[in-house]
Amino acid sequence: MTNGRVTVGRIYDAPAEKEVARVLVDRIWPRGMSKDRAALTEWCKAVAPSTELRQWYSHDPDLFEEFSRRYEAELAEPERAAALDHLRGLAAEGELVLLTATRRPEISEAAVLARLLNS
Repeated sequence: MTNGRVTVGRIYDAPAEKEVARVLVDRIWPRGMSKDRAALTEWCKAVAPSTELRQWYSHDPDLFEEFSRRYEAELAEPERAAALDHLRGLAAEGELVLLTATRRPEISEAAVLARLLNS
């Protein structure tokens, strides 16, 4: 999924051939993924949605709009706001891929973050 300088992908997909910053934005480490295979620039857990919000949402496409609204509200909290600013800095330096383990990254927190960072 491409939104400009910030894109979204699955952690399980092979990294691109070119140099891009790869940041995992999930709170939980992906099952079955080794740190070497992930080839991450970093793991930014601080920007992930709260456990309560993540469990409520459960990646239900019908809830994505409300999830996005609630998640954006959470991103105003100091720790998450600082993490979002950090991602803005990475995006300003070059291409950035936000990674998630979900099967549908287009309805994940990574998609919400990419939209915010590309706007």
